Amino acid sequence: MSLDIRPLTGTALADALPKVAALRIAVFRDWPYLYDGDLAYEERYLQSYRDSDSAIVVGAYHGDRLVGASTGTPLSDHVDDFAAPFAGTGLDLDDIFYCAESVLLPDYRGRGAGHAFFDAREAHARSLGFTKCAFCAVIRPGDHPTRPAGYRPLDPFWRARGYALLKGVIAEFRWKDIGEAKQTAKPLQFWLRDL
Repeated sequence: MSLDIRPLTGTALADALPKVAALRIAVFRDWPYLYDGDLAYEERYLQSYRDSDSAIVVGAYHGDRLVGASTGTPLSDHVDDFAAPFAGTGLDLDDIFYCAESVLLPDYRGRGAGHAFFDAREAHARSLGFTKCAFCAVIRPGDHPTRPAGYRPLDPFWRARGYALLKGVIAEFRWKDIGEAKQTAKPLQFWLRDL
């Protein structure tokens, strides 16, 4: 099952967003996000990618089927969400490209898509003049009752790509976990690298 990795911008990006929304809901149901997805929310969330001339979606295709996607926009496009966590760091949000989510269906993992997703987003960020890339990942306690046996965090992969944990730079988002009656706040840790 070979994958065709394609950077998407402009109209191609906009056309892919409904499928990206479906992938986000499917993939983020699993550990560690446990996201009980909502299409209406996804449409609102992904609107920022339609609105940004600097956004990118990197699609992973098996034939004509989108089986994975990775997104990115300037961090300043998300200033309302991330200004507070970055306050006091001395970092200029206008210098940082935000590598948002990477989602890939389980049958297609282990074929290099993770590296290809980062390669394409980092190249896009460099082409726009950004000097840094960042992303954030949900923090779950090690003893969480739904943590799968044998779960391996992605920290070694991120470190091998040159990302370092930004101590104390933690965002907070609310979503409904599978099995929960209402949304609860989740901490997300930021990671950063120089380009």
